[in-house]
Amino acid sequence: MNKEDYMKMALKEAKKAYNELEIPVGAIIVKDGVIIAKAHNEKEKRQDSTKHAEILAIQRACKKLNTWRLYDCDMYVTLEPCSMCAGALIQSRMRKVYIGTMDEKTGSCGSVLNLLEDYKFNHVVSYEYGICKDECEKILKDFFKELRESKSKK
Repeated sequence: MNKEDYMKMALKEAKKAYNELEIPVGAIIVKDGVIIAKAHNEKEKRQDSTKHAEILAIQRACKKLNTWRLYDCDMYVTLEPCSMCAGALIQSRMRKVYIGTMDEKTGSCGSVLNLLEDYKFNHVVSYEYGICKDECEKILKDFFKELRESKSKK
């Protein structure tokens, strides 16, 4: 599979979030060409502000590998990680994160700030932007458009 194929798998997770009325963000973690974890946002479902797709995927990958160190793993995530999730990528020793679209409001991998590059942490996570960018943007725009429309009808 190539980068786009993996991001499409993350988009499938984002669609699950969309259908559950969660902000549609999906993430997968790949090790040696195999998807070892998948997740989507579950903040509303669990009423827990830490239940972002990235955090859930990291937790699942750590459980699967029985280690907190994800050195040889890559994450594919549909939306640029926030500061909490960027920190979790560093803490988990993720090798690389592939990002679908940027988050101009809370993104912490290049938009608002860049925790992956601008600070001297003990681990560096490499990153790449724009994988399936149009599809990743569209699901978010559609979600928020529908949300605004449903609120205006009330």
